[in-house]
Amino acid sequence: MIINKKLTHRSTKIHNRLLTLKTIYEHQEISRADIARITRLTRPTISSAVAELIDEGIVEETRQGPSAGGKPPTFLRVVPTSRYLIGVDLDSDEFRGSVLDLRGNLLHSVTLPVDEQDGDLALELAYALIDQLLAWADRPLLGIGLGTPGIIDAEHGIIRRAVNLDWENLPLRKLLQDRYDLPVYIGNNTHLAALGEYTFGCHSDIKNLIMVKVGRGISAGLVIKGQLFYGDGAGAGEIGHVVAVDGGEACRCGNFGCLETVASSQAVIKRAKVIAQSNPQSLLHNFASSIEAIDLQAVQQAFSAEDEDVQQIINDVGRFLGMALAHLVGALNIEHMLIGGLMSSFGEPLLESIRREMRRRAMFLLVNETHVGFSTLGTDSVIMGAGAILLAEELNIV
Repeated sequence: MIINKKLTHRSTKIHNRLLTLKTIYEHQEISRADIARITRLTRPTISSAVAELIDEGIVEETRQGPSAGGKPPTFLRVVPTSRYLIGVDLDSDEFRGSVLDLRGNLLHSVTLPVDEQDGDLALELAYALIDQLLAWADRPLLGIGLGTPGIIDAEHGIIRRAVNLDWENLPLRKLLQDRYDLPVYIGNNTHLAALGEYTFGCHSDIKNLIMVKVGRGISAGLVIKGQLFYGDGAGAGEIGHVVAVDGGEACRCGNFGCLETVASSQAVIKRAKVIAQSNPQSLLHNFASSIEAIDLQAVQQAFSAEDEDVQQIINDVGRFLGMALAHLVGALNIEHMLIGGLMSSFGEPLLESIRREMRRRAMFLLVNETHVGFSTLGTDSVIMGAGAILLAEELNIV
């Protein structure tokens, strides 16, 4: 076999450069000597890589450290604003996007209401969102990271099926690359939310993580040993379309009684309207001008006002979610689970209902060792995960 020495040398040089950058990124400040110690690369290799990174403006020298007898070390750091990232969350209710720096700080954000638009109209709305973000960005861009509901072929950037947006086999990455001439990475929004939590959240001591996003849709994102787990068919975590109630209501996926029909924000609003219709004394009437005007905020207000019927709705939501999470505990035994999305606003009572059902349905020892809490990044987790996948794919920073 003939080996192309130039190609091998170039590949090695790129690897060393990315490893050097990753090491600098993982530390607030670090010296060349410490980089060499951590990476086991030679001093000349480190010097060459650092010189390139400084020339490109990604890394800068900051200060000199104390001398240990010889020349004092010069510390290095990544310049957060040397490159920008575009992170996009195509949620079913609203499309949100932000310009981020290399540390995941949100610098500029745009939100556009979906207003039940789907299909081609939703695609045009996504273009409009990205157009506005690009118009603001005045630094070199690493690319566009984008999260969307549904089953996503992340390797090829194809939306296999996004029920709530009415997208099927949509080559979204190619469409965006052709339009913007930038690197584009696409993933399921809950998968990216999990990656965002893992990369930028307060979870530095863990390697495995499950993020369950509960809003208009319900799905789980899995990070295993620091890597996103997509499953063989890219559908890992699609718990929202597993039947929770036999013979239940029709779901947009074509099945009946799916978890989304009983535990999503839309299911909660629908049930609240039925209660308000049948009970003139319901506190829901105090927080909405009409039954048709009842939204999730009105439900939250009635819940806080201790409306018993509304509290029962949320208890039931927790019970159904707890049932789903119990199966995840039994199947995966991942001990760190986070709840995000619109329904997380119901707080500790929802969590307690989830935990109670998990204890009832799964092995006590495993459930007792499982921490269930709320997302630390809130509504920005998908956007930050979209930025994280750009860092991982373009700069090898995970």
